[in-house]
Amino acid sequence: MAIIRLENVSKAFPTRHGSIPIMQGISFEVKDSDFLAIVGPSGCGKSTLLRLIQGLDRPSSGSIYFRDRPVDGVVGGMAMVFQSFALFPWLTVNENVAFGLEALGWDPPRIAAQVERYVNVTGLDGFEEAYPREISGGMRQRVGLARALAVEPTVLLMDEPFSALDALTAEGLREEVLQLWRDPQLPPEAVVLVTHNIEEAIQLADRVVVLSRRPGHVLAEVPVELPRPRDRKSGPFYDLTDRVYSLITEGGTPTGPAAPSGGILPGSGSL
Repeated sequence: MAIIRLENVSKAFPTRHGSIPIMQGISFEVKDSDFLAIVGPSGCGKSTLLRLIQGLDRPSSGSIYFRDRPVDGVVGGMAMVFQSFALFPWLTVNENVAFGLEALGWDPPRIAAQVERYVNVTGLDGFEEAYPREISGGMRQRVGLARALAVEPTVLLMDEPFSALDALTAEGLREEVLQLWRDPQLPPEAVVLVTHNIEEAIQLADRVVVLSRRPGHVLAEVPVELPRPRDRKSGPFYDLTDRVYSLITEGGTPTGPAAPSGGILPGSGSL
């Protein structure tokens, strides 16, 4: 059963000189236990698509469903981790994690217990009273992750969450996100990741939705059937990276699920 379903979703932004189409006819599903990545060139509507899924914005046409119910406002069963951390600088780590729970009207003892749990889960213990300016970028992103997980969402939306981090920190956080997702005792049931990094998408996801240049449409859904942990230096990993890269750079024709194909890895694995 699909947790999220998009049917022919299009979005255009009005300007003084007419509307600018950002995406057209987007359709795909997110199922239980899915880790779905969305990739595509800059400006194709990846981040806008996440906002539409969560109900922060509305499509110009088409429909989005969460648990078979139309999304017509902010969905409580989803939480988002942002690229820019989006923390309140005047609040401590504990207070930032508690913010969403307070907005839900939880009582203080319940909030305190939930904050303690997810501070520990995300490796923030010992930094509870620190302010964002006092911790590293990687730790700040952990706070954003803890805040999102604390509300125990069905779906975790991640908008290029590792792009502002150095390579080693990003790699560590990727592995931690995978561990959290695979733990049946922890939320979420599914993850939707937007990224410009093709290798990152293949390392993490079960399926990769490939979008075209603006106006974005689905070029392919590429299944990633590699065992975890995934070896970036393996031939199958290179082949999948090349397949997705070629789809984006060559434009392609909209298709259904795509089978991996061989090829030489281009000079860059990301767009």
